[in-house]
Amino acid sequence: MLKLSLLLGTAAALADVAGAFVLVKAEGVQRYLRYFVALGAGFLMATSVLEMLPESLKLDAQFGSGLAPVLVMLGYCAVHFLEHTINAHFHFGKETHHHEFLSTHTSYSVLGGLAVHALFDGVAIGSGFAISNALGWLIFLAIFLHKAPEGFTMASIMLASGRSRRTALFSAVALAAATLVGVLVIGLAPGMVRYGLPVSAGVALYVAATDLVPEVNREPGIRMALVFFAGVAGFLLLRMMLPSV
Repeated sequence: MLKLSLLLGTAAALADVAGAFVLVKAEGVQRYLRYFVALGAGFLMATSVLEMLPESLKLDAQFGSGLAPVLVMLGYCAVHFLEHTINAHFHFGKETHHHEFLSTHTSYSVLGGLAVHALFDGVAIGSGFAISNALGWLIFLAIFLHKAPEGFTMASIMLASGRSRRTALFSAVALAAATLVGVLVIGLAPGMVRYGLPVSAGVALYVAATDLVPEVNREPGIRMALVFFAGVAGFLLLRMMLPSV
């Protein structure tokens, strides 16, 4: 189980680097990242609400601690705190407000905040596979879909603050490393899953509802909304196909 979660955690981590590479080396591809944002928003929203939250409550009932709802809220509030104190003016996508990121300290503060988010991406993947293959695969796919836009965003912020393209790429590598650390935390201490899953459920819910969905809503017309719903439908289809994997 640890090998599989590490393998897929590595794939998710590499998506961070791929997103940064698109900005640094292959800018013509970046217009397609918005579709990943919309698809990932729907898939992640469905995964957090329909799988991660129920499984967190089920685990909580087994241990009788009553902490799961508190931990979900803690995860949600922790990311909200980071994004509205440390990560000023953060949003997914290419950063065009260069005046917001002129300070080196600000850009590295954003990196620190996103690294915490990436850490819990890894915790979510590890926690999913600690419970079942089906849950692990669903969480992996939900996280994988928003990883490339995350790496793209981080690299964009570094460039907006005057950092080099090399630094921009290595900032995404740092996010990738944080993701793998999160997978290893649960893989080496599986007993932590009863805490890791609900906290990462809160983080996933925040990212889907507060980071990704507003980016979808910024796009005019119905196309991005349909891609969002396709993400939800894709989750439901996979969930029916993987009932006992």
